Amino acid sequence: MSERPDLRSLYEEELVSWVAGLNEPPYRGRQLARWVHRRGARSFEAMTDLPASLRRRLAEEARLATLRVLRRTTSADGSTTKYLLACEDGSTVESVWMRYADGRRSACVSTQVGCGMGCTFCATGLSGLGRNLTAGEITDQVHVMQHDQGERVTHVVFMGMGEPLANLDASVRAVRLLNAPYGLRVGIRRITVSTVGLVPQIRRLAQLRLGCTLAVSLHAPDDELRSQLVPINRRYPIRALLEACQEYTALTGRRVTFEYVLLEGVNDTPDHARRLAERLQGLLAHVNLIPWNPVPSLPYRRPGPERVRQFARIVRAQGVPVTVRVERGVDILAACGQLREAHTPGRKSVRLAPHVLPAAAP
Repeated sequence: MSERPDLRSLYEEELVSWVAGLNEPPYRGRQLARWVHRRGARSFEAMTDLPASLRRRLAEEARLATLRVLRRTTSADGSTTKYLLACEDGSTVESVWMRYADGRRSACVSTQVGCGMGCTFCATGLSGLGRNLTAGEITDQVHVMQHDQGERVTHVVFMGMGEPLANLDASVRAVRLLNAPYGLRVGIRRITVSTVGLVPQIRRLAQLRLGCTLAVSLHAPDDELRSQLVPINRRYPIRALLEACQEYTALTGRRVTFEYVLLEGVNDTPDHARRLAERLQGLLAHVNLIPWNPVPSLPYRRPGPERVRQFARIVRAQGVPVTVRVERGVDILAACGQLREAHTPGRKSVRLAPHVLPAAAP
């Protein structure tokens, strides 16, 4: 990538400081921030209230991380559109736009090219980890989809390709940029960051007190099974993970959502449900059940509706709030666990042992 600074990754105060180095007044930095973070400008030339001389200099000395749409696919019911987006270096990611009858417009964004976590039921990890995305590449996914749809985003979920907390600094910066008054002004409680359970990063996120929703991929009530499904559990077992979640709740006042993908005959029995509820007793928690979404080449099966309802009833009966996610975009492989990089010419993926964190993780 170019060594020129990516202005899409910079906060307003950083832009003000940067343009000061060009002998420009502070208000030019604030103008630049609105063009980049609120309007999602695709080029410096589009910034028509900046002097032509400044636009030329910006083009010479800086850049904007700008993604291109390679393909869009819309579900049969029209509620969900999946985008294949190209980065400047040719790497690609998938992002999803979801439209709800109640007026919500949700953007599901990726934080990495591929994923190195190795969860056995997820399509994204099949290609390994390519690289971390920058904050600008994360936020531009929202701008691209919002512009293409002609609608304003209301919610953003960091649940696309990659592990957001293995790219913690960029993910946090992207959350703040999306929430910023000079940006898209997405409410902080309408932003969700997911994780497979990176304990040190959860604790760091808690200390930041951002106030966004934390979604933790649990998927099993005991360490033996969870280590098979989510190999990072070998490093950070359930007890340590739940202690970190308690810290997150204590410091932010926010409850934690525990994602639980139901795999028929693997983790979906009444005994699994009872032990899951016991694990979560005393936590400010909510369980989100996700019947497994089919992924070609993976050996799992999706449980039937009655089996899912029974699991939910058992968890709820023990006082733990639970919902069953209504998945969107299953028919276009856009639902939870189905995103997978499909077009990256010339890139070599890094295949990691699934229980080892990427070296780039903070």
